[in-house]
Amino acid sequence: MTTYLLAGGGTAGHVNPLLAVADRLRERDPDASVLVLGTAEGLEARLVPARGYELLTIAKVPFPRRPNRAALAFPARFRASIEAVRGIIDERGVDVVVGFGGYVSTPAYLAARRTGIPVAIHEANARPGLANRLGARFAATVGVAFEGTPLRGARLVGMPLRHEIETLDPKALRGEAAATFDLDPSRPVLLATGGSLGARRINRTIADSAVAITGAGWQVLHVTGAKSEIVDPGIAGYRVVEYADRMDLALAVADAAVSRAGAATVSELAALGIPAVFVPYPVGNGEQRFNAAGVVAAGGAVLVDDAEFVPEWVSTEVLPLLADTGRLRTMAAAAASVGFRDGTDRMVALVDGALGEAAGNRPQGA
Repeated sequence: MTTYLLAGGGTAGHVNPLLAVADRLRERDPDASVLVLGTAEGLEARLVPARGYELLTIAKVPFPRRPNRAALAFPARFRASIEAVRGIIDERGVDVVVGFGGYVSTPAYLAARRTGIPVAIHEANARPGLANRLGARFAATVGVAFEGTPLRGARLVGMPLRHEIETLDPKALRGEAAATFDLDPSRPVLLATGGSLGARRINRTIADSAVAITGAGWQVLHVTGAKSEIVDPGIAGYRVVEYADRMDLALAVADAAVSRAGAATVSELAALGIPAVFVPYPVGNGEQRFNAAGVVAAGGAVLVDDAEFVPEWVSTEVLPLLADTGRLRTMAAAAASVGFRDGTDRMVALVDGALGEAAGNRPQGA
């Protein structure tokens, strides 16, 4: 029986691909032991047990960014985290660590290295985080979601997607999806979303442009997010929902999309061949622009700066795009050409390779 320790958490960008891989490992080998390493504070604390996996937690020990009291305490706390993971590896007989980035991945990688078991890494963003940059230096294998991700030994595998997304048949589900959101299945739909917490710029601009978009013959499915200030104005063909618990149905009914360029969103839209307007999050290290670069270069999406995404830009750029069915078809094909529906299987194959290589290097009789 193989025992896997999947490390990652904090955000949906780390947890969702981890769970996709965990599900595939358990699906193909019900006897395998699939453990998840995370923290008690991250999103994994809720999602992992809900999915039926055992969550093992260690302390969250962020790397210090300035000299202060926390920086002085960091070395001892970090060593303790590594030792905690080593204890898990020894006690549970872990055969391989599969890391997805985040606070817990670094001690997991170092503990695996010290105990001599292989490390397999998946990096979801085109601009990798610190944990995976470190782990890639000695990992047995590294899978990335986007071409050109600067990690040593990186192999393009795409994003491990939720089962309901990788198997989605939009044509078969369009009627159900339209009924779920009270939309007309015979009219095109623009999906607008800024993620689970929403995006103020996207929300405001789409709300202010709703009359113009619906007047052009399109419907709008606007997923505003939990912290939105948008109030449904009651415009025919403009559906406002705070959260879509069936995001697969939202994607099934979408003929085009306006969204942030988070790694998962870019990967899902490309995999499904949905033309997109990406409005990258303007704060941080600019990773969202890099996430969208491949599909934009292929012609499957348009990129616009957050500050420029205003109703006037919608009128001059988005409305002509929505009116050009030929261009939309071309964009859809271009997006699909750089998308992956089999990212989960590709990543699992890398994990298998890491295990096989470790077994081949093991001394006979060991």
